[in-house]
This record gives sequence, C-alpha cells and structure tokens, in this order.
Amino acid sequence: MLYIGVDLGTSAVKLLLMDEKGKIKRIVSKEYPLEFPHPGWSEQHPEDWYERSAEGIRELVDGFDKEQVAGISFGGQMHGLVILDENDEVIRPAILWNDGRTTKETDYLNQVIGKDKLSEYTANIAFTGFTAPKILWVKEKEPENFARIKKIMLPKDYLAYRLSGSFCTDYSDASGMLLMDVKNKCWSKEMLKICGITEEQLPKLYESYEVVGNLTPEAARELGLHEQVKVIAGAGDNAAAAVGTGTVGNEKCNISLGTSGTIFISSGRFGVDKHNALHSFAHADGHYHLMGCMLSAASCNKWWSEEILGTTDYAAEQKQITKLGENHVYYLPYLMGERSPHNDPFARATFIGMTMDTSRSDMTQAVLEGVAFALRDSLEVARSLGIRPECTRICGGGAKSPLWRAMIANIMNLTVEVIESEEGPALGGAILAAVGCGEYPDVETAAKKLVKVKKIIEPERELVRKYEVQYQKFRKIYPAVKELFRDISE
Repeated sequence: MLYIGVDLGTSAVKLLLMDEKGKIKRIVSKEYPLEFPHPGWSEQHPEDWYERSAEGIRELVDGFDKEQVAGISFGGQMHGLVILDENDEVIRPAILWNDGRTTKETDYLNQVIGKDKLSEYTANIAFTGFTAPKILWVKEKEPENFARIKKIMLPKDYLAYRLSGSFCTDYSDASGMLLMDVKNKCWSKEMLKICGITEEQLPKLYESYEVVGNLTPEAARELGLHEQVKVIAGAGDNAAAAVGTGTVGNEKCNISLGTSGTIFISSGRFGVDKHNALHSFAHADGHYHLMGCMLSAASCNKWWSEEILGTTDYAAEQKQITKLGENHVYYLPYLMGERSPHNDPFARATFIGMTMDTSRSDMTQAVLEGVAFALRDSLEVARSLGIRPECTRICGGGAKSPLWRAMIANIMNLTVEVIESEEGPALGGAILAAVGCGEYPDVETAAKKLVKVKKIIEPERELVRKYEVQYQKFRKIYPAVKELFRDISE
C-alpha cells in the first residue's frame, strides 16, 4: 500500500509518498506566498495551502497505482489561527506562528491572568506565537470578524477539513494553542472563558494516528483518488518530525540543528517544570513530550561564517579546530533573543574570554560550542524532572558537521545517532498514515521498523569531563549579563 505525508510548512508544502516498508517513492514541493501586511505581522491564505497541496498530491501519485493509496496524514506549522464563518468561508488570512503582533495580549495572559494560572490550565505559559493571544487580538482589533467565527482551527486541520469534511485537530498540535489542558487532553474551560469562545467553535480532539474520515467525493475527484482513502489526524510539525526520526516512546531524544534549534524529549508521563522553561505538549505517539526551542542555532554559524568571516566554506573553518574541551572563549547564541529556557527577548549574542592569543578558529569553536551549551540548558531542565535520556537522534543542516555532532555528544554526554533518511514532518505524516490504516499496531512499532540509524557517535569520558567544567562556567554568563541586555536595548 501507499501512504501520503503532507508537511505544511511556512514557505511551501512538502508531500511524500511512502510504501508500507518505508521506502520513499516520490517527494514533491509546492511553494506559496507569505505576506507581511505590517511590520512584525505574518499571514497566509489557507486557500493557497489547499490549492498547492491538491496540485502536489496529483503530481505525487502520477504514474502510481492510485488504488494502492490507503491514507493521508499531516505534519503542520503550529500555532497559526484559521477562522471560518457559518458558510465555511475563511474570514481573514491566517495569522502565523512567527507573527509578533500579540505582545499586548501575551503580556495580559502572563501578567494579569498569571503564569501560574496558565500553567495550571494548559501546562504552558503564553508566547506571542501561540494561538490564544491571536484570538484575543482578533477579539479586540477586529470585533466584526470575531463575531463571525464559527470554527477555529490550525493550519494542517484546514487541509483535513477540506479533504474529509471532519472538523478535527490532534492533541500535539492543539497543545500549542494555549487552549488545551495538556495533562487531561481536553479543552480548558477556563481558557475558553478567558478568550470569549465556546467549545463548539473548536475542533474535535484526536490522537495523531487516528482516522478522522475519508476523502469526500469532491476531494477524491479533485485529487484523482478513490473515496476510501483514509484521512488521519496528523501532528504539529515538531511532533511529526520526531516520529520521522524515531523519537517516540519513553525518554527518547532528538536534537535539531536548523536555523533555530530544538531539543525534543518524548516521555511516557506528563511533566511540567516549575519555571515553564520548556514546552509541555502531547506527543504524536499518544503520550507526551518536553521541548526546548532556541531561536538561533545553525543560524549562528551562518552569521559568523558568512557575515563576519566572509566565507561559506564551513568545513574549512572547522578543519582548524582540533582541541575540544579546552577553549577559553565562550559565546552566548542569542542573536534574536532567546526562547528556551530563558524566555528573554532582550538577550543578545555575546563573546567573552578573548585574549591576545585568541585565534579565528577559537572564535568559530566558541560559536559551535555555545549553541550546544545552550541546548544543554534545556536538557538540564528535563533532567531536573527525572527525565534522563541516554542517547539522541540528530537532524537539521548543522547536523551534517561531524565536529558539531561530536561536540553535542560530549557536551550533552549523550550517544548521538544519525539516521538514514531525514525527511522530517512529511515522513512522520506518512508513518502516522500507515499506523492509522492498520499497517502497524502503533507509532512506536512503526518508527522502530521504518527509521534506520546509519552512524553512532559515542561520548568520550575525558572530553565529557572537560566539557562539564566548561559548561558550568558557561551557565554563569547569562545571569551575570541579563540586566545589561535590557539596558542596551533601550
């Protein structure tokens, strides 16, 4: 049988066709526009998502036996606000995850409602990217649109609705709305009251691998597929990507060294740290996960190499670095402020410790190590909750660097596993579709069967010891300069 995974991203939709053995048969990408109607705003038209996805699916299955297509599922950009009226017409362009207009609403939620209450209701605190602050913004700034709202949904769920007619979402994606009681996997009545909405305006909640319906006759005709194709709920992009890297089950870990950086730790039990330094969300495998997100990871190396050193030959710059665990220069990787674990928009990138004998390679090494140290900050929060993974998968552009992988292994004191096929949320979506169609009994079994490790990097005892000393120094730097960041931003 064949399964389709849909990765609904911010700039494009990526579609993947996979067979029951996990072999990727074809990948198709279709771009759509991103609009910035005001500084700090970020919007898209949901109709563009559907049109490009439908076009991509037709291209994806062209030449294959369409009767073999059994299911479709999704990994989608999280937190976006999509609102429909009583005629199922989109009321206004979707407000996206990277939209910054809700500072006032976020401050209201965190400071007036209070972080303790938010954590009690949802297991998380408010961020400008989350969905609840966007609803409050529409309520205040566009009351005529707010009054028309019949359905509230997330980006990928608009696709599921158009394909199946099912008004649905999954627990992992809903976790990032700040509307769901993550621990009990239900909508928070308190948050609905705060936002002035009703449960009838919100979609039905499903596990990521559950079937929400079949293709409608209209969708089937448009895609050139049969009406028996199942539509499976899918997951938020980070949870879907974790499925695609096999980060499912208890205390499994994945580190992503992309433009931003994430550390994703799956857990069989619910947990929240007392400072809400990490996101506490439901996972696509039916359990939970903690996630730390730093805003600048591989982008730090890109900035340093291209803007400061004037080179794109990253490998040549890293070739000169031979002595790990002995650098006297430290780097705080906060080029765009920081999210986890500090939640400080005023934080900035900083070098400290340079002397007259500091070399170019010392500075490059400090950048790479600084990102790894900052990711460890989030790992330490998880460890404080008793969650102690022993190994991690690694993905993203930065993970192509053998040096950076070695730093991660020794700074984190984790075995690092590199997987064969890194196709992110699209592969995760296809795996969820296979589980939903009964090809595999559960997500963990499917991931073990389909995701293969091609390389393992073990931490070295002496390097772990050296980096432990350095990390303890690194973690003192941010608290020492925190107030200075706020001062220089004025």
